[in-house]
Amino acid sequence: MRLRPAGEADLPLLAAIYATTREEELRQVPWSATQKRTFTDWQSQQQERHYALHYPAAERLVIERDAPIGRIYVHTSAEVRLMELTLLPDFRNRGIGTSLMNSLLAYTDGLGLPASLHVEPFNPAKRMYERMGFGVVESRGIYEYLVRPARRTS
Repeated sequence: MRLRPAGEADLPLLAAIYATTREEELRQVPWSATQKRTFTDWQSQQQERHYALHYPAAERLVIERDAPIGRIYVHTSAEVRLMELTLLPDFRNRGIGTSLMNSLLAYTDGLGLPASLHVEPFNPAKRMYERMGFGVVESRGIYEYLVRPARRTS
């Protein structure tokens, strides 16, 4: 597995990865596949703009294993913020997310910084984050803000 910077040419890929996060809820909408794709492409574009505006120095990375399997976005400042970690459905629940998170937490600990993220309360990944030492600090709209304090490295 490797990580590489996402570029402009990756925007369709990033939108396709994003769309997988909306599949379940969009099953209930009586739209055509084209309408759903137009909607998720627009949402992905808005998300990318938001990240570019609020986190201009963030690392936007494509996760690859022979071919792209997901994306991870991280912003390092006074904390290490996990902005996004999405794996394609075929690669979920196989330990890849846990492996990536362990690497991210080793990075944060090496810097002596806390790690933070936002997650929806019903997101299955929330259990993994809690097992890794993240705790809910507050609710922010539909998201919970979780923080894992920095741990000393030997």
